[in-house]
Amino acid sequence: MDDRTVTDYKTKRPKTPSSDAAAPIEPFVRESKRSFAFFYGSHRDFGSNVTVVRRNRRNLAILVLFLISAAGVGYWIYGQRTSAPIPASGRRAGFAQTMPVVAVPAAKGDIEITLNALGTVTSLATVTTKSQISGQLVRVAYNEGQLVEKGDLLAEIDSRPYDIALQQVQGALERDQALLQSAELDRQRYELLASTNAIARQQLDQQLGLVGQYKGNLISDQAQVDNAKLNIAYCHIVAPVTGRVGLRLVDPGNYVTPGDIIVVVTQLQPISVIFSVAEDNLPAIKNRLKVVGTLPVTAFDRSGQIKLAAGTLRTHDNQIDTTTGTVKLRADFSNEEDNLFPNQFVNVTLQIDQAHEAIVIPTAAVQRGAPGTYVYLVEADNTVTVRPVTLGPASGGRVAVMSGLSLGDRVVIDGADKLRNGSKVVLRAPGNGGAIGVSAPESAEPEWHGPVREGPSDRPKVGIRHGNRPQ
Repeated sequence: MDDRTVTDYKTKRPKTPSSDAAAPIEPFVRESKRSFAFFYGSHRDFGSNVTVVRRNRRNLAILVLFLISAAGVGYWIYGQRTSAPIPASGRRAGFAQTMPVVAVPAAKGDIEITLNALGTVTSLATVTTKSQISGQLVRVAYNEGQLVEKGDLLAEIDSRPYDIALQQVQGALERDQALLQSAELDRQRYELLASTNAIARQQLDQQLGLVGQYKGNLISDQAQVDNAKLNIAYCHIVAPVTGRVGLRLVDPGNYVTPGDIIVVVTQLQPISVIFSVAEDNLPAIKNRLKVVGTLPVTAFDRSGQIKLAAGTLRTHDNQIDTTTGTVKLRADFSNEEDNLFPNQFVNVTLQIDQAHEAIVIPTAAVQRGAPGTYVYLVEADNTVTVRPVTLGPASGGRVAVMSGLSLGDRVVIDGADKLRNGSKVVLRAPGNGGAIGVSAPESAEPEWHGPVREGPSDRPKVGIRHGNRPQ
């Protein structure tokens, strides 16, 4: 076949160009053949491959146009959101760079130097009343939980057997008294006769011995009478101390014997609290007791918020517990309001000393970090400065500042979590979200712009909040 012959792709037959037009396009046709053969295979499949290429190019063009359109729409929506004006009610003028804080000035005051400990309320007298004789319990004279005075009747045991025993010993006593009286008369007669030598001296001595014997019988009889009376007294069980009786342990009608428990009486007023402190604090406590005699002690409930009673430190134990390194102390409380109860767990505050005219600040103002303990000091231009401080004793939500602050310095007590050295601040009143001299916005909610989910009001909103928009 001639090189200048080209293929008619519709009829698949060679087509010979005219002689005048074949010469200029011959190199182009040969190069096209090689290109099509390299990319699409044999030139016989060229028609079908061209159809596929055209279809792919069309799909690619459609995809590119779709992406360009989507990017344009997204850019337009973002531009509309960023260019939307912020309503005046949603603006927080100056708050983007200025932090609202609460500040208080450092003041002078007295602060107590205290020790905190855990204590247990202990009664000064807990008496277990027992029967001292045998007999039938005929009466219980108290109500469970009743407050009784010392000497009040608690229970009564049948005393009739002991009354009869008393009468017996009283009869024996009267008999021996009569015998002694008769022996005394005989002794007088024998002494008169012996003085005239009418009788032998031995007979007088015998009579004197008989008189002494009867006197001894009288003493024994009197002791038996007293013992019978004591047994009768034991039939009436009385309160040994003033306090509160517990639950009833025995009912009337039961036969009791010596040692049987009748009731337990616990003294409540006054009452004591036993607590432990570290042995390192014992010298300071002993020295302070030598100076003032007593130290004030306050008892609080388990949470440490409610004051139960106020008392005084009485004494300390005579040895240190080597297992814990602590020493026990006892404090007395009048307990007039009956707030303390035996075996109750309490928080104890022992005041050792008192610092007078010290510079004090709230404990909420103290921060801890790399500089140690520090505060944020509010300057005159409403900027804050990190000021390291040295702390002293703390009590009641206040702490003494030994160095680092002067009287009247303003320290931040609320809103310090986002502050930095040199931050601009605006003061606001305690417990109020608005700054001092700046009106608070009408709505406490930040202004939202963007789509919002349908649903209850407590469901979170989705959108862009001004001030937190990514840059």
